[in-house]
Amino acid sequence: MRHSTLRQLEVFEAIARLGSFTRAAEELFLTQPTVSMQIKKASVEF
Repeated sequence: MRHSTLRQLEVFEAIARLGSFTRAAEELFLTQPTVSMQIKKASVEF
């Protein structure tokens, strides 16, 4: 993830730790679609 933002890395870490996009969104005070979008953007940059 060469050009990933810090926020994208935070989102990825939360998903990995919590095992859920929904739980990660709740913890980060984001919507689930926003979390999905951040991961999609990061994977495109990878």
